[in-house]
Amino acid sequence: MGMTLAEKILSRKAGREVRAGELVVVEVDQVMVVDSIAGSFFKRLEYLGATPRYPERVSIVIDHVAPAANLEVAKAQKEIREWGRKHGIRVFDVGRGVCHQVLIEEGLAQPGWIVVGSDSHSTTYGAVGAFGTGMGATDIALAAASGRTWFRVPESVKVTFRGKLPKGVTAKDAALEMVRLLTAEGATYMAVEIHLLDGAESLSRGERMTLANLTVEAGAKAGLVVPSGEILDLYRVPEWLYPDPDAQYAREVEIDLSTLSPRVSVPFHVDNVQEVAAVRGKRVDQVFIGTCTNGRIEDLRAAAEVLKGRKVAPGVRLLVIPASSQVLEEATRDGTLLTLLEAGATIGTPGCGPCMGRHMGVLAPGEVCVSTSNRNFRGRMGAPDAEIYLASPRVAAASAVAGYIATPEDLAPLSQEEAHA
Repeated sequence: MGMTLAEKILSRKAGREVRAGELVVVEVDQVMVVDSIAGSFFKRLEYLGATPRYPERVSIVIDHVAPAANLEVAKAQKEIREWGRKHGIRVFDVGRGVCHQVLIEEGLAQPGWIVVGSDSHSTTYGAVGAFGTGMGATDIALAAASGRTWFRVPESVKVTFRGKLPKGVTAKDAALEMVRLLTAEGATYMAVEIHLLDGAESLSRGERMTLANLTVEAGAKAGLVVPSGEILDLYRVPEWLYPDPDAQYAREVEIDLSTLSPRVSVPFHVDNVQEVAAVRGKRVDQVFIGTCTNGRIEDLRAAAEVLKGRKVAPGVRLLVIPASSQVLEEATRDGTLLTLLEAGATIGTPGCGPCMGRHMGVLAPGEVCVSTSNRNFRGRMGAPDAEIYLASPRVAAASAVAGYIATPEDLAPLSQEEAHA
């Protein structure tokens, strides 16, 4: 019987063949700690009387509340910097960006690696063929202290994307359709193994990050995109890092990309996915473009393409927060940033922004937000009755211009003068 990609990676790390359901202890290639968990991480290590066994394998990223929003957060972030200097630990400070984007940019997630992070969307590392997964402070501290962690080898769900996306449809739409089909609990503690075939191999690294990122919204332990396309050019992909043709899966799902239309996830569950047409016209107060899901340069460019020559509707706030300093630099160099500013966008410090509702755009009672983020749970971005609609950067930008949920096709055509402004 063949092996899944998750079984291949965990077998390689365990030094023996392992199968779904077995318990394994494996070496960890990278431990990622975010600012909001760092204090608990330090306390667990202190309780253990331990320090990181391999300091070069640990990274701390200040991204969830960056810059500090109040005195207590400022104190906590000062402690991070001091602790990092004391122990020789890599610290990515305010403005470097969202943890998952930063680690990928820095080469700290590689094909075949195991990357554990104190953030649930650590499944994002699966975009490059790494087994990435989120853990709590205690498990993260133990992984840092010992250089190892334990897993129950997960069963796998096979999701095959075929064909090419139609014009105006994005990887975010494909990811939301995947979550709709799997449901919020449909892949609980499983590895979602993503295959890109018949043209889908052309999806970029950034688009694969969007797919892997959202697998956790179906309960996944890991989201693994089988290496292909530009990943083969960007990384040294081991020959063994492919599932066997006769691998066994708990479930198999196929999605034809060519049949998709723009999607939106409706409050208050990520798997409550509908076509944009079903909610078109819903008034919006705020639009947020960014996060580890859709804050990359291609996302900002997609939004700028819609916004060029147009203005944000009166009464709507458009927040754009690049996923990293590299993204911000690129957007500055190529004119994307200027287009966003001219349309009326407010640009924030690279990081998580208001995604988890702690600063930089928290929602008031009754407000409606279209967001390119990954969660729309009740109270996620502020008031419990505030509504969050998850969408692609294109739909988010169009909604900012229209003042209600819309697609770019719903907007009035630009005049020749506006198009060339």
